Amino acid sequence: MKESKMQEPASILIVDDSPENLQVLSNMLATVGYRVRAVTSGARALAAIEAAPPDLVLLDVMMPEMNGYQVCQRLKENAQTRDIPVIFISALSGMEEKLRAFSVGGVDYVAKPFQPQEIIARVETHVRSRRLQQQLEAANAELSRQLEAVNQLNAELQARNEELDAFAHTVAHDLRDPLNVLLGYAELLVTRTPLDTLCAQAAEGILRTATQMADIIQALLLLAGVRQQPSPALGPVEMDAVVKDALARLGPAIEKLQAEIVQPAAWPRVWSYAPWLEEVWVNYMDNALKHGGQPPRVELGVTPLPGGSLRFWVKDNGPGIPPEQQEQLFIPFQRLGSSRVAGYGLGLSIVRRIMERLGGETGVESQPKQGSTFFFTLPPSPEEAAP
Repeated sequence: MKESKMQEPASILIVDDSPENLQVLSNMLATVGYRVRAVTSGARALAAIEAAPPDLVLLDVMMPEMNGYQVCQRLKENAQTRDIPVIFISALSGMEEKLRAFSVGGVDYVAKPFQPQEIIARVETHVRSRRLQQQLEAANAELSRQLEAVNQLNAELQARNEELDAFAHTVAHDLRDPLNVLLGYAELLVTRTPLDTLCAQAAEGILRTATQMADIIQALLLLAGVRQQPSPALGPVEMDAVVKDALARLGPAIEKLQAEIVQPAAWPRVWSYAPWLEEVWVNYMDNALKHGGQPPRVELGVTPLPGGSLRFWVKDNGPGIPPEQQEQLFIPFQRLGSSRVAGYGLGLSIVRRIMERLGGETGVESQPKQGSTFFFTLPPSPEEAAP
């Protein structure tokens, strides 16, 4: 018997109404290291198994009161013992007896007279198989336990994220009204109030900072709102109209930076939610303007993918992003490097959260000194996908 040093010898229960057979089998198996118990009837076998389940049962067929087939059938009907392998040993060697042994749950059948090496080999094979099965069951149970723990952690994380979104939404909402008042007064100071140079500069700084705060609040509201909003009603979306509206929102920044925008002559129709897609384009293009070259050159495009999906992309002419930093870009409040235009690391996280809700994917392809291409994927509209 080849047993691991860390594993105790297997336990074998021998059931035979012949004391001579019990003695021979017991000595044979004990000699090679098995722990052996022996009983002379089916009833005693069931009691012994209930008291201490063995790793394997060697079971005679022809016994008084309860034969081996009946004993095996009782074992297989019990959830606690059904997986214990049973090897039948019998002087009956006909095909009918063997088929019946297997039909009641036996794993093997050895005809008498038997060879010691054959018994030892078969016992060893089935003990090893049983222990491998037990190890697999233990591993599956541990995997289930770990999976349950992960699911519990995910549920707790989801709940905390929802609480954080609700908090961010509440704070941002409560700050918006007083900030709008501050913006109004700052605009009055800058546009309608005669001020000396120093005061005018201070008023412009107040207005600029208040505007940045308003942008942050709007981004926080959008970030929290995407998660909190019920699933949007998807429908056909004319992407050219969405891109046009996004470019209009970025018009002042494009003009200020003298940026060049390059886009296809036509855009495909998609199946999505236009308000969120507009936010995706705005944030991707705003990112390209902030981190592009001088002046920025922003290319927009779409590439068909296998299976009918579409990849939309925004490419800039900036310095590029090292591979180890790319995934951090989609985490809220992560900012890498410097840019000409202030940002607070929310735009790309908004894109990812939107695309997660819409069932699409986001990503970036970039190499240092070669610019960056940010993309998102969407399924086409049913009309576009139809042959």
